[in-house]
Amino acid sequence: MNGTTLHSDAGGAVASLPSSAGDFIALMKPRVMSLVVFTGAVGIWLAPGNLHPLLAAVAVLCIAIGSGAAGAINMWYDRDIDAVMTRTAARPIPAGRIAPDDALGFGVLCAIGAVGLMGLATNWLAAFLLAATIAFYVIVYTMWLKRRTPQNIVIGGAAGAFPPVIGWAAVTGTVDLVPLALFALVFFWTPPHFWALALYSSADYARAGVPMMPVVAGRRATKRQMLAYTLLLLPLALAPWALGAAGIVYAVGALALGLVFVAAAVRVLGEPDSDGDRAARQMFGFSILYLFMIFGLLVIDGGGVQAWHNVAW
Repeated sequence: MNGTTLHSDAGGAVASLPSSAGDFIALMKPRVMSLVVFTGAVGIWLAPGNLHPLLAAVAVLCIAIGSGAAGAINMWYDRDIDAVMTRTAARPIPAGRIAPDDALGFGVLCAIGAVGLMGLATNWLAAFLLAATIAFYVIVYTMWLKRRTPQNIVIGGAAGAFPPVIGWAAVTGTVDLVPLALFALVFFWTPPHFWALALYSSADYARAGVPMMPVVAGRRATKRQMLAYTLLLLPLALAPWALGAAGIVYAVGALALGLVFVAAAVRVLGEPDSDGDRAARQMFGFSILYLFMIFGLLVIDGGGVQAWHNVAW
């Protein structure tokens, strides 16, 4: 697939540009993948039981490749709207560096390889969850929800919330309350995170005809919902501690981070539109740090899962 790409497509004008390995990596949305891989790895770390380090590394690799596969297929499907949005116009397909058919084939092969390897290396429950996550992101979010409803990112956010559940299942072959608590944390984190981006990219989404919340419901309503979700995150982030999966250091840190997240949402709500969405940009940046630090605290202060699991069963 390396070489020269030549195509005429609804996602961009006729182009003839060389494609590189870096372009195929870009198709996999590596910045999004980094969060997915980290939360999936924490699911493996917290899970009771033993998984050989090599198999654990393979499981993390499968989560990464599966995430990248979903990203590549998403870029294939969204190439038309990516071409008219400033934020995405330089992506490999609309920029003419990768042909749409090559992107689709790459994504499908990565998806099949990741799911098959996960099943062989760990267990088929983890493989099934990985396959379901890819399908949910591609079919439910990308093809069905994204262009039809302002709740697209709320429902579609489930795809990004599954990696810690997949990681846990890779070790245990089961799903129980701790990974479901981590799922809920990421699920309710996603709307305020993404809507912060949507606030300062609303002109792009409006031009592309994507019904993001600020475009459909208005900026004020979006800001109020962002605050509501950050308030919901305060108790949700404490669930791993309540279930015995983390200690008091995690609980204090999660509460402090949650309060800062709420304060960021309050700033966004009070910011006049004339300020150029500075508070929304800062909240978007902090939201990424928030999730990394929450899961980082789970690595540092995660414990007691085995005891909880033994009592529960």
